[in-house]
Amino acid sequence: MNVHDLPAVNASLNGVAAILLILGWVFIRQKNVPAHRFCMISAFVMSAVFLGCYLTYHYYAGSKKFPDVGVWKTIYLGILVPHIILAVVMLPMILRVFYLAFRADFAKHKPLARITLPIWIYVSITGVLVYVMLYRIDWNAAV
Repeated sequence: MNVHDLPAVNASLNGVAAILLILGWVFIRQKNVPAHRFCMISAFVMSAVFLGCYLTYHYYAGSKKFPDVGVWKTIYLGILVPHIILAVVMLPMILRVFYLAFRADFAKHKPLARITLPIWIYVSITGVLVYVMLYRIDWNAAV
């Protein structure tokens, strides 16, 4: 494995994080707190490992430019820009939600988690979509 394999690793980490987040939501709706806690901590770990791999990849490999393929580039950027903005915004939100949970301050944890969770899921899923659009589709053959 080398640095050029990291985008696939990153997409996998994002995909697993999204699944864990959804399962965590299901478990808390069922009042299964231990399963919820396990899923949310695991999603946090997946996202933290993703961030490390993402920064490593971009430090060593730089960025890959999306090709000029008409409307597809507009669609790509329409997915990428909110993905990036929300990824930056969600980090302090996630840290605060975890802090509140570990302090057992669920009166504050719950309303913030209701905002943070859909953003985190969106960022994780669009991260996989950005990977597919940037690394897995041969746009010269597709258009």
